[in-house]
Amino acid sequence: MKKISVMLAATALISVMATSAWSKTLVYCSEGSPEGFDPSLYTAGTTFDASSRTVYSRLVEFKHGGTEIEPGLADSWSVSADGTEYTFKLHPGVKYQTTDFFTPTRDFNADDVVFSFERQLKSDNPWNKYVEGGSYEYAAGMGFPELIKSVEKVDDLTVKFTLNHPEAPFLADLAMDFASIVSKEYADKLAADGKMAQLNQQPLGTGPFTFVAYQPDAVIRYKANETYFKGKEKIDDLVFAITSDAAVRAQKLKAGECHLIPYPNAADVPELKKDGNLTVMEQAGLNVGFLAYNTQMAPFDKPEVRRALNMAINKQAIIDAVFQGAAAVAKNPIPPTMWSYNDAVQDDKYDPDAAKKALADAGVKDLSMKVWAMPVSRPYMLNARRAAELIQADFAKAGVKVEIVTHEWAEYLKLSSDVKRDGAVILGWTGDNGDPDNFMDTLLGCDAVGGNNRAQWCNKEYDELMTKAKLTADVGERTKAYEQAQLIFKKEAPWATLDHSLVFVPMSKKVSGFFMDPLGIHRFDGVDVSE
Repeated sequence: MKKISVMLAATALISVMATSAWSKTLVYCSEGSPEGFDPSLYTAGTTFDASSRTVYSRLVEFKHGGTEIEPGLADSWSVSADGTEYTFKLHPGVKYQTTDFFTPTRDFNADDVVFSFERQLKSDNPWNKYVEGGSYEYAAGMGFPELIKSVEKVDDLTVKFTLNHPEAPFLADLAMDFASIVSKEYADKLAADGKMAQLNQQPLGTGPFTFVAYQPDAVIRYKANETYFKGKEKIDDLVFAITSDAAVRAQKLKAGECHLIPYPNAADVPELKKDGNLTVMEQAGLNVGFLAYNTQMAPFDKPEVRRALNMAINKQAIIDAVFQGAAAVAKNPIPPTMWSYNDAVQDDKYDPDAAKKALADAGVKDLSMKVWAMPVSRPYMLNARRAAELIQADFAKAGVKVEIVTHEWAEYLKLSSDVKRDGAVILGWTGDNGDPDNFMDTLLGCDAVGGNNRAQWCNKEYDELMTKAKLTADVGERTKAYEQAQLIFKKEAPWATLDHSLVFVPMSKKVSGFFMDPLGIHRFDGVDVSE
C-alpha cells in the first residue's frame, strides 16, 4: 500500500511539473498533509506552511528569520495609554487573489478584519462552527473570546480592537497564523450558496501565493499572486510534494526532485552536508518535545504518579537515538534560548528503581497504559515511534506495561485534545511569537484544556501567574512570574519534558533568499531558485 501511495504522489508531481515546464518553479518536499486550509482552525506547523504562510496575510507580520514585528496589512498602529485599545491603519489598495472558484469585486478593508476575528470570538456567529468537528482552538486556548471586548470598523481603512484588560503579547499574537485575514465577500458568497465548508478547502487571501489545486496526500500547487501588495514573487509556481518519509525526502533532494526539505533524519544530516550540490542550514530550535499525561484520568491525576513516571525515562537515550545528539535534554516547558527560562529548576533524576518504589508508595501496581506516538516528523521529535519504544522499555523497568498507539496526523491532533483521552501523548511545540506566554499559557493554561493543553491540566496558582504576566509590559515582572510558574510546573509534572532540538533545513544551492525561521515556519515569499 505504501509503494502505491509513493507512486501516486510521484505521478501527481510529474503532472504538476509538466504544466510548469516554462515557468520558474520551486518544489518543497513537505512532511505531511495539511489538516485543512483555514489556519484559524488549526495549530500544526504543517498546516500553517500550506495555508497561512502561502495564501494569507495578517495585520502585522514577523520579519523574516526573527520575531520582530513589522507592518503587514496594517501600515501603522497606535495603542492607548492604558493598553486596552489598538487602532490599526490598513494598507490601501490590497487585492484579493482571483481564482478559478472566485473573482473578488472589491479590495481588502476593515470589514474583512472584523469578520476574521468575530467568527472566532462569538459562539453565535454563523461561521463559528462551520467545519464539522472543527473549532477555533488557538483563539480559545489563548483566551481571546474573554480578552477582546470588541473589534470595530472605524472606516474602510481603520479598525479598532478594544480589550477587557491589557495583554502584553497582544501585538505579537496578531502576527500568528490563526490571526490570518480572510475575505468576507468570499465567505458571504459561500454562505449564500450553501458551501461554507469550501472556505477550508479552497482558500483565498491576500498573500504571496494563490492556491491552485490540492491532491490529498500527494501534491499542493500554488502560483505567484500577480497582484500581491508587496510585489509579485520571484518564483512563478510553488509546489508542495507531500513526502512523509524523511529518508525519501532526503533521496528526492539529492536527486534534484525537490529544492528544499524539512526535518531530515538526524542520521542523514552528515551525508547531506557532504553533498556539494546542497546547503544545510541549522540553528537551535525555539521548541520543546514532551510526553503529556492526561491529568484528569486516574492514576495520572496524582502528581506523585507523574513524577514517578518521569524518573523512569532515560531522556539522554532519546537524544542519542532519535536526534543523534543534535538536541538537549529538556527540564522546563520553554527552551533555554527564551527569556525567563528558569535554570534553577532541578530536573527529574533518571532512576527506574526509585520510580518503581514511588509508584508503589502512591498505591499504583501493575499499571498498564498507552503512549501515543506521532506519525510524522516534527522538529521537536524526529521519530516519535522510536522515542515511544524507548519510553516503553524504560517504563517496563519500573513495572509499567506500555501499549504504543498512533493515528493519522490530523486525527492524532484532534483525538489527543479530548479530555477523556487515555494514556500519555508524545507531542511538542515550536514557538509562534517568541513570547513565553505562547508556551506556558497556550500549552498549559486552564483556557487551553480540551485544546492545546494535552495534559488537560488546570492549576489555579499557575494560571494566576499566567494572568499576572500578561497584564504588565514590565519584562522584569513578567520574568519573575514565569520563573515561579516553571517551579510549579516541575512540582506538578503534567508533562515529562523530553528535548529541545537543533533544527536543520537542507536545500539545493539553486535556492536563494530562504531564511530559517525561529518559529518553525517555512516561508517562500522572497525566495528564488536558479535554473
